[in-house]
Amino acid sequence: MTESSRSHLSDDQLLAGLADGSDTLLEELYRRYFPMVLHLILNNNGTNDDAKDIYQETLIVLYEKVTTGSLELHCQLKTYLYSVSRRLWLKHLSARSRSGVTLLDTEDIANVDEDLAGHEARDRQFDLMADSLDRLGEPCRTLLEDFYIRHLSMQDITEKFGYTNADNAKTQKYKCLMRLKRLFFSVYKEE
Repeated sequence: MTESSRSHLSDDQLLAGLADGSDTLLEELYRRYFPMVLHLILNNNGTNDDAKDIYQETLIVLYEKVTTGSLELHCQLKTYLYSVSRRLWLKHLSARSRSGVTLLDTEDIANVDEDLAGHEARDRQFDLMADSLDRLGEPCRTLLEDFYIRHLSMQDITEKFGYTNADNAKTQKYKCLMRLKRLFFSVYKEE
């Protein structure tokens, strides 16, 4: 794809490319819209690195919405990206200062509260799961990581942990999974 053909892509084409995992179109999103976010962050007590972090998180929000089919754009893509970045930066600044924060805006904004609420809830669930895994202890933690993350077979797990057969390993995996579930939901329900 040539430079001139990329610059004529519509918002819908950019979103379709993002959903398909196109690195070229992801680079185009950076080329087009990162300068706008950089300007926002630099004009509101941020750094280059802050802008990169905020824009990365903004694109994650966009990617999640596009791939789940839940993105409903009622504005230009540029306005949506600016609004999400603005909201994330406001949240970052308010966490830093604990007092009310006002931004110097240079772009129109859209209401993205609902989109970010889902993103923040998922982040919180991932944090709770990581904490639950930490509290799970050994050998359950390693067994579950070996099976679900490292994709080891039950036979490999049987040999690694010294179980007498794969059925015993499956039983132990099930018990560990139930224990993890109890740990996770004991905290999750409190929230």
